[in-house]
Amino acid sequence: MSLYPSLEDLKVDKVIQAQSSYVANTGNLAILPETATSAPSDGALYPRLYPELSQYMGLNLNDEEIQKNMSLVAASDQTVARPSGVNYMVAPVTGNDVGLRRAELKQGIRELILCKDQDGKVGIRLKSIDNGIFVQLVQANSPASLAGLRFGDQILQINGENCAGWSSDKSHKVLKQASDQKISVIVRDRPFERTITMHKDSTGHVGFIFKNGKITSIVKDSSAARNGLLTDHNICEVNGQNVIGLKDPQIADILATAGNVITITIMPSYIHEHMMKRMASSIVKSLMDHGIPEV
Repeated sequence: MSLYPSLEDLKVDKVIQAQSSYVANTGNLAILPETATSAPSDGALYPRLYPELSQYMGLNLNDEEIQKNMSLVAASDQTVARPSGVNYMVAPVTGNDVGLRRAELKQGIRELILCKDQDGKVGIRLKSIDNGIFVQLVQANSPASLAGLRFGDQILQINGENCAGWSSDKSHKVLKQASDQKISVIVRDRPFERTITMHKDSTGHVGFIFKNGKITSIVKDSSAARNGLLTDHNICEVNGQNVIGLKDPQIADILATAGNVITITIMPSYIHEHMMKRMASSIVKSLMDHGIPEV
């Protein structure tokens, strides 16, 4: 997940940093230079936003003098926004948004343990793409759905066997022959997909038009345009909720009721079409899991 969920957050974050710097050191102007993102060399928690100055307009600005006089400032005024531990930046404004956390694409890989239902199935269909195996369908209320598998996830291993180069038929055969009680699956989160967070305007729109789930145009100067949303991409999730197989009015309703900050997960249309190949829309609509993920 990127540091800033949206361009709007980046702008607000810079204001927060400048205000925090001003509170911490009122002798300096609250201007955030380009070098403000560098980590402190002395191991301190917060970065030094300005060049080292021992004197400024007759004021002594060494560390000892600052600490001595900071007690004159009320404790409530000394609060500084907590920076990220990775690159010493202030946490993004919508970083704790539920939709963002539901849609998060983790960079690593994870292991899931699946079992079969009473019909001997785990509830997924797999597709071979570019010598990799990907989740083409997750059935609602299935063992795969309960374990957290999603459309577009890449299956790297099944019970210790590498899936690279497998056909779709072979991957289904391995699952069919696996134990009913325990199937170990190594997964990489949705490598063909990415998330974009946008903020609604005063009319309740983020600024894009879609048809059959495919983004066809971007509104100029909208949040969608500012945050780099692209046409010829299909919407896979809205705030982490799978919307593949839903009709456009249903997706529009989800977008309308999703709050003022929306995180959508998108996939290039040519890959999406390849993923959906040979799958009847009626099957996708009736079987696909459209539940809201737990966070």
